[in-house]
Amino acid sequence: MNQPTDNPVERVDAIFERVCANGLRRGSVLGASDDQIDQMAAEQGVERVPEAVREVLRIMGVRSGLWLAGTAFGVDAMTAERKRHVVATLAGLEHELADPRGLLALTAHQGYAYHVVDGADLDQDDPPVWDVVEGEGARRAWGSVSDWFAGTAPDVADLRDVLEMMEEMGKQPPKWAEFVEPRQS
Repeated sequence: MNQPTDNPVERVDAIFERVCANGLRRGSVLGASDDQIDQMAAEQGVERVPEAVREVLRIMGVRSGLWLAGTAFGVDAMTAERKRHVVATLAGLEHELADPRGLLALTAHQGYAYHVVDGADLDQDDPPVWDVVEGEGARRAWGSVSDWFAGTAPDVADLRDVLEMMEEMGKQPPKWAEFVEPRQS
């Protein structure tokens, strides 16, 4: 396996390549342009997007496929309104974020759970990611964006097992089956 790298772009790319090697169909995701990423950041009132976040968005910022399935993510989903929601959620919680108003919202799940980068950490290339849950709290859940990217990756091997079991039972494959490469014989 490849050696870990200090370069956050290379770390994110290596994680994506590993998930694709495990069977994620490469075409199931669609990346955003730097202009789209900058526009999303501007809408959230953020001047700098950390390099690791930028690379994740370059890979899957328009369509994330099985990655973060069921969760709002990407340049079109992470709007100023979603950021306002997470900032309002934080206002009702005890937390240790240094700059909640300056945060970068990465995901929103059903309007009560969010993944964010603290505004005070946006100068880092691969900053920590916080998990914010309404009514529960905010915690630093991942030590870096690249750890978050790896931790939220779909378990393609498990999904393949599910598909094989469904096939054995004569069931129609679910819509998400198109995002998984068939197992090589």
